[in-house]
Amino acid sequence: MLIREVVPEDVSSVLDLIKGLAEYEKDLAAVMNTDEKLHDDLFVHKYCEAFVAEVDNLVIGFALYFTSYSTWKGPCVYLEDLYVIPEHRSKGAGSKLFDRVVQVAKQRGVARMDWQILDWNQSAIDFYKRKNATIDEDWFNGRLFFD
Repeated sequence: MLIREVVPEDVSSVLDLIKGLAEYEKDLAAVMNTDEKLHDDLFVHKYCEAFVAEVDNLVIGFALYFTSYSTWKGPCVYLEDLYVIPEHRSKGAGSKLFDRVVQVAKQRGVARMDWQILDWNQSAIDFYKRKNATIDEDWFNGRLFFD
């Protein structure tokens, strides 16, 4: 298994994984991203960064993250999504992807790393608890959508 930075040739595979995650979260219809937009966001605008997990030249997982900002703490890393296709779960890919993002956060000297977990996703909650993460149940998510 190889964990590496995403390259432009991975964009289509990553978008397929994003759709796989959305389907798992029962919200596939909400995915509006395209190969072109994801490419530009990763490589032109550099809004976000990503690692992929690869087995036998097949991208089987990804972790996409970006820099956020805490007015109390300063720069942070926000892990937007971490996903591994079902047939490759429990083989260490998710852990290795997560650890690479943690490594980036530590190298950049940020104050913390944040992410969200759906309350029904017990396997993800258990995964992050095994990573010694704090699962905050005190905050609600606010969101505005713009067409």
